[in-house]
Amino acid sequence: MYTTMKKTFFYEFFPTKAAEDAAKARGVPYRVTRTLIQIRDITPPPKFDPNNPWIIRKSVTTGEVMNGKLMLTHQATFEYIFRYWSMEICKHVIAGHKSYVIILDYTDGDNPKRLQGESVFFEGGGNDTYFLGWMDLVRSRDVCPGDEIGLFCDKSTGMFGFKLLRKLANPVQVD
Repeated sequence: MYTTMKKTFFYEFFPTKAAEDAAKARGVPYRVTRTLIQIRDITPPPKFDPNNPWIIRKSVTTGEVMNGKLMLTHQATFEYIFRYWSMEICKHVIAGHKSYVIILDYTDGDNPKRLQGESVFFEGGGNDTYFLGWMDLVRSRDVCPGDEIGLFCDKSTGMFGFKLLRKLANPVQVD
């Protein structure tokens, strides 16, 4: 049986005696800590369908268009992105830093347009959310709130695949 490794958080709910004493000495309560670890994954990774690879699908919000940052959930990030990235890069992103990435835009078919630069990145946000910087795509594809997009992370290269799946018929005007 072939198993893969996936990333998850290990929470330390019970302090060691040393950690408990240190917290008491500082006069503050012990805070639960978490550490990113890799564990053996007994469930198979999500199947990749080359005819329909858009495993992350979502309707775009006004904030995501205006800020140029596409919000991804903890579950989507860990299951479909971090699974294929190194621990070093994942820890960098979780710490709130940007990791510059490459997005391949497949909207026009099999000849993808490559996007990379200062506005194309992946970073950690608050409350276990993550952001894909995509302002170049918003502008080049005229993405509007309500449009449906699809994403995937190529497990061999770590690059993102993107496609504008559906334009909203009557887009909301953003002032």
